[in-house]
Amino acid sequence: MPRWGMVIDLGKCIGCATCREVCRSVNENPWGSNWRRLIEAIDDNQRENPGKVKFYLTMSCMHCEKPPCESVCPTGATRIRPDGIVEIRENLCVGCGACIVACPYRARSICAEDVIRRKEFSNQDERDRSDTDRIGICTKCNFCSQIVDAGLRKRLRPGEDPEATPLCVRVCIAEALNFGDWDDKESKVSKLIMESK
Repeated sequence: MPRWGMVIDLGKCIGCATCREVCRSVNENPWGSNWRRLIEAIDDNQRENPGKVKFYLTMSCMHCEKPPCESVCPTGATRIRPDGIVEIRENLCVGCGACIVACPYRARSICAEDVIRRKEFSNQDERDRSDTDRIGICTKCNFCSQIVDAGLRKRLRPGEDPEATPLCVRVCIAEALNFGDWDDKESKVSKLIMESK
């Protein structure tokens, strides 16, 4: 069984926010929230030293190995799949917000209004839902699990084959986002972790 994960090369991120915008466009994130955030670190000396390089951090749900959001969920809506993806089972979520408070990455939000756009990237269940199915429940990044799962059914390799890889990784123009199997020593994510601090 693979263990899916993402490695973000902070040295490559240029702060273009393409990952955030494609995520927002495809998932129609709830108003006022992003499943991917872009943080720009500005050094106090930046204004005095204009040649200094800016630092960008793109982040979303970290799909924690021991997710704090899972342990506080009173209905069991949040769960970690055997492959490491932390997901929300929308039919069990009551919108209490306990997971939002528990998440140290501010990666979750409650849908105040319908936000689902019927796209080619959505799975059939999402296209068949009524317009009000997500109102009042929690949402977050799921590593485009519908794309990963569909790719696996076609015997594609997520992280290598674009058709099986999360959209934010596919569109990253700086190639700062990488996705793959942490347990596969030959995967790009495993090699990046071994080669980097």
